[in-house]
Amino acid sequence: MAIASVNPATGQTLKTFPALDDQEIEQALSRAATAFAKQRRVPLVRRAQDLLAVAGLLEREKEKLGRLITEEMGKLLREAIGEVEKCALGCRYYAENAARFLEDKPVQTAAARSYVTHQPLGAILAIMPWNFPFWQVFRFAAPALMAGNVGLLKHAANVPQCAIAIADLFHRAGYDDGVFQTLLIDTKQVQKIIEDDRVAAVTLTGSERAGREVAAIAGRCIKKSVLELGGSDPFIVTASANVREAIAVGVKSRTQNSGQSCIAAKRFIIAQEVYDEFVEGFVAQMRGLKLGDPLDGETDIGPLATKDILLGVDEQVRKSVAAGAKLLTGGNRLQQDGYFYEPTVLTDIPHAAPAYREEVFGPVALLFRAKNNEQAIALANDTTFGLGASVWTNDAEEKELFAAEIEAGMVFINSMVASDPRLPFGGVKRSGIGRELSAEGIREFVNIKTISIGS
Repeated sequence: MAIASVNPATGQTLKTFPALDDQEIEQALSRAATAFAKQRRVPLVRRAQDLLAVAGLLEREKEKLGRLITEEMGKLLREAIGEVEKCALGCRYYAENAARFLEDKPVQTAAARSYVTHQPLGAILAIMPWNFPFWQVFRFAAPALMAGNVGLLKHAANVPQCAIAIADLFHRAGYDDGVFQTLLIDTKQVQKIIEDDRVAAVTLTGSERAGREVAAIAGRCIKKSVLELGGSDPFIVTASANVREAIAVGVKSRTQNSGQSCIAAKRFIIAQEVYDEFVEGFVAQMRGLKLGDPLDGETDIGPLATKDILLGVDEQVRKSVAAGAKLLTGGNRLQQDGYFYEPTVLTDIPHAAPAYREEVFGPVALLFRAKNNEQAIALANDTTFGLGASVWTNDAEEKELFAAEIEAGMVFINSMVASDPRLPFGGVKRSGIGRELSAEGIREFVNIKTISIGS
């Protein structure tokens, strides 16, 4: 795939970039190794100061960086600016809390002194996606660098300008050369980098296929990998729920980032007692959304990020309708420049339909009727994914039931699933391995070392 910026709202190529050659990759790896030898010994207080400097740049330049995100991958400008602000928040969170997360833990044993300490691993390769081109990177980089590691970024091929801008932020904030580098490389060049002895571990956010391939390479090298993969998140509305609020949040959750989010609500599982009410209100709100220029503040949904994504979503919907799914609204590409797809709602979806079995990465909502809570849980768990789930109920026992029984890494009651630096982020089943964010995230890429002193 070419490394190129293409404006999804117009289809026009903005800029192309050549991939690094072998010599340039070797130089980058050498810089990373040299930088780590120093970075691992930088005091936490200094690391925090450096990360706070990055946060300050993000806050001061959020409009410019937000516009770059919008022009390169199509996110609504207000959402893009919010993404940059969230990156600053993540930097500040780890600058303020990393020392507490990484402090030595004394343990009582027969030895004179025993404790657990946390030491950095080295250079971490981050393979990141395009849908949150800044936040996905910073939720890796902030904890990894605070732990004393150094970062190598292989970003998605359609957001190279975002990748370059991120590396420039770390450089301008005062980080030493080699502490954080962007590698503009082809996918076929990734394996050799993972296998290099100077790379200690790898983290990937992306598709199940990509996760499988990266984990296999890392496994053969006996290297740590963290995988944040796809999701087909259930959005469950019980008979006791506030239906009006559930509709409003459900529409927002399904259409944020034009539906291109692993934690977006995708499968709406509605109690039969409130099914008709929910469907009527939900479809009406989906129909009322305005598609258009993501730079326009009046736009509700922008384009999908690439032509291939647009074609893939369109194919999934068409095949699902052909298999027997009922189309309630949408279901069409807009016949204009750019990669726009109508907000779409499907119901009566057969088990064999693509929309039932696959993650749909676009503004397509899938509606299911549940006759009771047990069936709702069974439907929610009838997927190979297990990332997040949103449950709407005003019954205390139902809250405990769904929290315990849904097979997911995250369950949000009466709110939409969202990433928060204070909470661990990740899934089960084919949604991934490991966790990002919170204390658990920073400890993924450290050596948890036992020290025992006998006398």
